[in-house]
Formats: sequence, structure tokens, C-alpha cells
Amino acid sequence: QVQLVESGGGLVQAGGSLSLSCAASGRAFSGYAMAWLRQAPGKEREFVAVISWGGSSTIYADSVKGRFTISRDTAKDTIYLQMNSLKPEDTAVYYCAARSTFRSGTWAYWGQGTQVTVSS
Repeated sequence: QVQLVESGGGLVQAGGSLSLSCAASGRAFSGYAMAWLRQAPGKEREFVAVISWGGSSTIYADSVKGRFTISRDTAKDTIYLQMNSLKPEDTAVYYCAARSTFRSGTWAYWGQGTQVTVSS
């Protein structure tokens, strides 16, 4: 019954933008850090960005710094990922995840993923 549901994926040309959303339901995620991770075909899932419960702290993967922005609406238990200046190498399934710690720990909850495809 606990769900994280991503939305907003799609096809975009290089240099374009997309905004992803992840809505949590089924339980209260008060105090949880939430993050975006992604997995390209044939590759391991990799970290993209994480945000603390209050939204005051964020960490980004080097590959997306300056291009992606993670944000959080705690009242709605929803996080967002604004992706600008997209590159073909950003193509992947993007997943939302949550855990009770910020800097390290096990991602206890996962969404189903949303596909982002960036064409040349």
C-alpha cells in the first residue's frame, strides 16, 4: 500500500528540459530523505540527487550539477526533478526513492520508474 509514483518522463531533444514528479502515498514520510536515481540500459542504477526532509540540504551527482534541480513539497509528500540542458547520456529510467537517513543508508521505498529519452 506504500507507493511512490513517478510521472513526467518522455522524449526530448538534446538541450531541452523535462520536469519529473514523485508523489508518495500509503504512509507518512515525515523525516525521510527522498531522492532520484536512474538506470540506463545495461548499466547499474546510479544516484542522481537527494533532498532532506525539510528541503534545506541537497546533494547532486557530478554529472548533473548545474543542470538538474531537486525540490520538495513536504505538505504533499512530493519531490520534483527539474532537468535542463538535457544530454543523450541522461537517457534512463528515473526512479524515486525514500529512506530515513540523508547522507547514507538503504533506500527503503522505490517507485516504478519513468522513462526519460534524450535524442541527439
